[in-house]
Amino acid sequence: MSDFLIRTIEPRDSAAVATIIRTVMPEFGADGPGFAIHDAEVDDMHAAYSRARSAYFVVERDGKLVGGGGVAPLEGGDAEVCELRKMYFLPEARGIGAGSRMMQICLDAARELGFKRCYLETLTGMDAAQALYRRHGFATLSAPMGGTGHFSCDRFYLLEL
Repeated sequence: MSDFLIRTIEPRDSAAVATIIRTVMPEFGADGPGFAIHDAEVDDMHAAYSRARSAYFVVERDGKLVGGGGVAPLEGGDAEVCELRKMYFLPEARGIGAGSRMMQICLDAARELGFKRCYLETLTGMDAAQALYRRHGFATLSAPMGGTGHFSCDRFYLLEL
């Protein structure tokens, strides 16, 4: 599908990305303690992903930001492991191929940044997201990795890059 654009986040995008994250996460019950919605980086995603070995991308459709996703080093993990982070889409970005395309862009970025494995955390009920992860080769883990602070997540995945 070609009715959306995926591009690198720009400073002007941070407020819209924060709104997307704060809109989508509660939709799936992920607004309590121990979820990424409370991470300090949510307020300025451009700055957060301007750091070394980090990349964040946004989905634009009809001139509006409707989703995003990125990679960064896994907190408390080894240098070869990145985390797929803050990948959320508004309803109008779902079912149009944006998730699969975003996943490929993020995994390509992870490889270019020198990572060997990609980890992610999610939760029960985010079924479409979990199906996407499995389609891209992620394997289920029985326990979390690193120290993300997202103690409310209950599903963990890893991909060998």
